[in-house]
Amino acid sequence: MPIRRIVLALGLTLASLVAQAQQPGKVARIGILTVGGTSSDMVGPQPRRPSTKAFLRGLHELGYVYGEHFVTEARAVDERLEGYPALATELVRLQLDVIVAAGPTVPALQKATATIPIVMAAAADPVRDGFVRSLGHPGGNVTGLSLGGAELGPKRLDLLKELVPTAKLVAVIWEPGAAPREIDAAARTRGWKLLSLEVRRPDEIERAFRAAIDARADALLVVTGGLLTAEARRIAELAAKSRLPAMYPLRLHVEAGGLISYGTDIVEVWRRAASFVGKILKGAKPADLPVEQPTKFELVINLKAAKALKLTIPQTLLLQADQLIE
Repeated sequence: MPIRRIVLALGLTLASLVAQAQQPGKVARIGILTVGGTSSDMVGPQPRRPSTKAFLRGLHELGYVYGEHFVTEARAVDERLEGYPALATELVRLQLDVIVAAGPTVPALQKATATIPIVMAAAADPVRDGFVRSLGHPGGNVTGLSLGGAELGPKRLDLLKELVPTAKLVAVIWEPGAAPREIDAAARTRGWKLLSLEVRRPDEIERAFRAAIDARADALLVVTGGLLTAEARRIAELAAKSRLPAMYPLRLHVEAGGLISYGTDIVEVWRRAASFVGKILKGAKPADLPVEQPTKFELVINLKAAKALKLTIPQTLLLQADQLIE
């Protein structure tokens, strides 16, 4: 081949490679399915919802730019747990690259897809609930972060008894998918009496509080999934009205007016979820990404709520607290 033709061929090849390099890469489509609030609080590059904002911040820290490298499709269900399957199906039909999901929404997504990667943001007990085969080897299309182990329920019960040492009966409000099995076992071991109150719909919450009052419960332990998280402010108001010192699993309940919480920082969990999404977008499979467990738990106390209840917080709890809300 003449030198002139070789040079021309090389030039065309180089030009093609440069053109390909200059073409914008694929924009990843990330689904978000969560509990409470509205979808409008989660859309776009500057969402109002703290957890979604933290997730986008986590992606930004990894070098991902909204609109250039990814966009989001966000959905939220408020109050109606039966709304999850419909929204899960809706997201799956969008043929997304990955979906980030609050723990209570994972079952609906698992039924809707076995192929789209799902990153759990704060699942209570992913092994017990059947989301993954094991923490070290998830095995399917689901991985992500958990809220902690079974020891958290008994720990919250111990803190509540430290807060209200004279309590003889503790009411436990819980919902389907969040059965307080480990709490029941811990109470029996300690010789404490519990009043189990299951709530399946929002209109059953006030009934549960009336039952607690009628039984003369001395304190309240709230075990949340999706429904009770979405109803955080309402539950805090009912607890105050009922004069019941209440322990919650998440800071958001205390920020909504509740008395005390012990658990992991849910906003930080959502920020950490970005690292799983980043790995998946680079080709990692959920089955090969071990589930991450929290290493730090925070105790948050609302001093204003304690004052309204005329409750003196023991010094031992004040010293343990990570944050005191005035």
